[in-house]
Amino acid sequence: MEIWLLILGMAGITFAIRYSLFAWPGLRFPPLVLQGLHYVPAAVLTAIVVPGMLLPDGQHLAFNLDNAYLLAGLGAILIAALSRNLLATIGGGLLLFFLLRWALGQLPL
Repeated sequence: MEIWLLILGMAGITFAIRYSLFAWPGLRFPPLVLQGLHYVPAAVLTAIVVPGMLLPDGQHLAFNLDNAYLLAGLGAILIAALSRNLLATIGGGLLLFFLLRWALGQLPL
């Protein structure tokens, strides 16, 4: 029963936060807050991706040359910096990741 109350509470809080922007459409943020909001997507994506690159097994840091996650991530960063194209970054990063996994003998075939 406690789990259901927790789930309902989280759903209620999430709904209230998101609905508040529709309930008060005239709400305006200060320029400093608007400037800070521009960095939110990059910060969220970094928080999601970097642990996967550095902790491929979920427990130990892997700064090795046999860490395909780290090498492909760095390659994707390079592709993004050079091409400025989202599709090229995703496709190139995936291709590089699978080629590295194949070259390092890490593909479960």
